[in-house]
Amino acid sequence: MKAAKNNVYTVSRLNGEVRQILEGQIGKIWLNGEISNFSSPSSGHWYLTLKDTHSQIRCAMFKGRNLGVNFRPVNGQQVLVKGAISVYEPRGDYQLLLESMLPAGNGLLAQEYEALKMKLAAEGLFASETKRALPSNIQRIGIITSATGAALRDVLHVLLRRDASIEVVVYPTQVQGTSASDNICRAIELANKRLEVDVLLLTRGGGSLEDLWCFNNEMLAHSIYNSALPVVSAVGHEVDTTISDYVADVRAPTPSAGAELLSQDKGNKAQKLSLMLSRLAQGMRHYNLSQDKRFTALHHRLEQQDPKRRLQQLEQQFDEYQLRLENAFKHKLSRLHLRQERLSAQLQRQSPEHKLQLAAKELTHISGRFNDAIKDTLYSAEQRLKQSAHQLEAMSPLATLSRGYSISSNAKGKVIEDASKLKVGDSLHTRLGKGQLVSTVTDIVN
Repeated sequence: MKAAKNNVYTVSRLNGEVRQILEGQIGKIWLNGEISNFSSPSSGHWYLTLKDTHSQIRCAMFKGRNLGVNFRPVNGQQVLVKGAISVYEPRGDYQLLLESMLPAGNGLLAQEYEALKMKLAAEGLFASETKRALPSNIQRIGIITSATGAALRDVLHVLLRRDASIEVVVYPTQVQGTSASDNICRAIELANKRLEVDVLLLTRGGGSLEDLWCFNNEMLAHSIYNSALPVVSAVGHEVDTTISDYVADVRAPTPSAGAELLSQDKGNKAQKLSLMLSRLAQGMRHYNLSQDKRFTALHHRLEQQDPKRRLQQLEQQFDEYQLRLENAFKHKLSRLHLRQERLSAQLQRQSPEHKLQLAAKELTHISGRFNDAIKDTLYSAEQRLKQSAHQLEAMSPLATLSRGYSISSNAKGKVIEDASKLKVGDSLHTRLGKGQLVSTVTDIVN
């Protein structure tokens, strides 16, 4: 079956549509991971991989964004990043375009707080139309707080001063620590089960973000939202804002302000004014939250259409080509260097100087062998000469003469072997073992 023409994608079109889907449906996220393959080309952009024990994702942080990072990332470092999912279309790789980066742990609670706030807002837990009005004639107040905390003393002092007729039921609970959220939820459930009070005041004194963290709990938010009794949240100081403040029916800036809000004053004017101001502030917070959400969505749509995004992709592609060119140049340079060394070695082996060195070594070797041969020959000749001289000496007439014999010869030097060949008067030369003598024949005896 032949596919319809409009269903045949090009690779570029497919990658472009995948990018739009990822950017439109996922958008910006927070991510915790370990840095690897970090690089920073001359363009000033950062490229890295974030990984955990099982997976990894490519990331890019462009120069305009990484200028706000107050530390230099290194491989192996654990970080918390915020970014938008996108696709690097030339390679078809999906990646995270980073907007901010923090060392892991720094700001993590703040990011969890923002994430939970956006989640609960999307679920409608902060909606103003779900807020319950406080009773007009409050006779009994349920206070959920620590039985030994300063907040309880402040609330009781204000209630006693403003309206001593109001009864108080204290639901003691932890308001700090890992198990505090569960304890507060059980206190709210207990108050709703007994239904012995007109309103609940959830309160504690001020503290750090970690101290107030139990009031930023999703389960506690749902307990407040599902409470049949109206809930006033008076947690921390005026500058402190928790999830409990957003989901409660009324938020009071301090424990004392919460007590004033729930107690009568002259003509009840202050209470009505406080209630109106509280609802106005609650409405403003909800409006600001919805506007922030709308702004984020519009900003995200604007980023999708922003030419800067395409420019960033081109810059990233340029950086990639630059790195590939540098690597290719280094590889080529290394190959040329190896070839140069190989040719240099070959040239060295063929050079006259090298050959002369080899010939000199060979000549030295041959000369040594020649000298050794001459010495051996001379030694052998000397030994033969000594042996011949010894033999000659053994056969020499002189040896015979040394034993008392003599040799006589005529005037011509001819050895006389036969006396008959002489005559009286002939001269004789006689050789002895030592010396010679000359004599005249005076008689011949045959």
